[in-house]
Parts: sequence; C-alpha cells; structure tokens
Amino acid sequence: MATPPVAGAGLPSGPFPGQQGQAAREVNTASLCRIGQETVQDIVFRTMEIFQLLRNMQLPNGVSYHASTHQDRLGKLQEHLRQLSVLFRKLRLVYDKCNENCAGLDPVPTEQLIPYMEEDSSKHDDRSTNQFRCASEDRREVMEVNKKLKQKNQQLKQIMDQLRNLIWEINAMLAMRN
Repeated sequence: MATPPVAGAGLPSGPFPGQQGQAAREVNTASLCRIGQETVQDIVFRTMEIFQLLRNMQLPNGVSYHASTHQDRLGKLQEHLRQLSVLFRKLRLVYDKCNENCAGLDPVPTEQLIPYMEEDSSKHDDRSTNQFRCASEDRREVMEVNKKLKQKNQQLKQIMDQLRNLIWEINAMLAMRN
C-alpha cells in the first residue's frame, strides 16, 4: 500500500477565482473524502506496523539482547509514531475542510432520497395512514407476545426451581438412607 504525500495533499492552497473555483470546490469535497479514506487506511496500516514492531521487540533484560538492534527497532518505532501523528493531523485537516465545504448544505430527509411513483397525492396519504396503522398494530402484537413470553419464562423458572428443590430433597433422603 503506497502512502500518499503527507503535507496537505489535495488541499486547496487558496480561494479559487470565478466559476472554475466553484466547480473545483464541488469536486474537491468528493476528492477530499477519498483522500480522507486513504488517510484512514494509512493510519490503520501504520498502526498494524507499530504493533508488529512492538511484538518483535525484545525487552532489554540482558538475555540475547543486542543494543544496536534494539536502537534500530526503537528508531523505526519512533519514525512510525511520527508518521502516524502527521497522518492524524492530515485527517483532521481533511475533516475540517469537508465540514467547511458542507456547512451551507441543507440536510435532505432520507425519505426524499428514495424515488417512488405516485399517481395521486391522496392515495399517498391513505397509503401512509394505512401503513402507520398496520405498523402500530404490528407493534402492539409484538408487545403482547413479548409480555406473554415473559410470563411463560417466569412460569418455567418457577417450575425449574421446584424441580431443583425436589431433586435436592430426594438426594438428601437417599444420602440419609446410606
């Protein structure tokens, strides 16, 4: 996995003039999201490498310990941590820029994003009312079934307790006999 350039790659250096700037800004948000995704993947990859280095490092306890090897691995670990810090800063910049670009957008309700064919708006109202009524009836039925299920579970628990006590008494009687 190749790591993208770290120092503000894909981030605009200043405001864009005219229409070209507006088109670049719209495309830029999508490309910023892609850069953010790649940055997150790089962060995960670097973190896995850090854990791999930590797993392979030996503690300096004197047994089969080479100071130069330890220093080399420690240097690699510090370099990975530095790169991880830079990647997190880059991700923060991308996140802030995406939020800035999307700040003026009005959130669209999810229902409007799903296309459907409708012939008459009154049918839609009737259909939605009917769906709501069916959903509330279904929910009421589910609640009733759950209530009955809890009652049955309580009864089974009582029966199991009674059987446990009965077995305990039988075992106690058999033990007294012997």
